[in-house]
Amino acid sequence: MTDPSKRQTEAPAQPPVRDSGPVEGARGNREVPPTASAPLDVDALQADRDQLFDRLQRLAAEFDNFRKRNAREQAAFAERANERLVKDLIPILDDLGRALEAASEHQEGQVEDGVRLVHRSLADLLQKQGLTEIETDGKFDPHVHEALLSQPSEAEEGSVIEVVQKGYRLGDKVLRPARVVIAAGPEA
Repeated sequence: MTDPSKRQTEAPAQPPVRDSGPVEGARGNREVPPTASAPLDVDALQADRDQLFDRLQRLAAEFDNFRKRNAREQAAFAERANERLVKDLIPILDDLGRALEAASEHQEGQVEDGVRLVHRSLADLLQKQGLTEIETDGKFDPHVHEALLSQPSEAEEGSVIEVVQKGYRLGDKVLRPARVVIAAGPEA
C-alpha cells in the first residue's frame, strides 16, 4: 500500500506557470517561462529581427512613395479642372473686351448689348458647371437664405419680400446664401 503523505508530495512534471497580467476570458493571460533545456539561438533571432526590420523599412518607403504619387495626381487633377474652366472663360473675356471697346467709342446701345451677351455667356457657362440660383419665392429658409432684416408688410409673416443679393448652389452645396428681407407681419 502506498503512503498517503507520499502521494501528495509528488507533483506533475509540468513547468511552472506565471501570471503576466490581467486575466482575459476563462483561461486568463498566462505564459509559460522558457525551460532551461531549450537553448535560445541568438543568431537566428537576430537574423529574423533584421529581416523584419528590412521589411518594415521597405513598407515605409513604399507608403511614402504612394503618398507622394497620390499628391502629384491630385495636383494634376486640380490643374486639369482649372484649365478646363479657364478655357471656357476665355470667350467671355473676349466679349468683355469688345464691350469695353464699344464703351470707349460712346456706343451706348452696343455697350448694353455687349454686357448682356457677357452676362448670358457667363451664366450659361456656370450653369453647365452645376451652379444654380437659390429660389427666393415663398417662405424664409435659414438653410439657404440669410435674413438681413425684417420689415412690416402685408405679406405673410416669414415670407421673403425682397432679395438684396442672389444666392447660389453648386450641386447640393450652398456657395453663398441669398440675402433677403423678410416680412414681419402687418404693423400693429
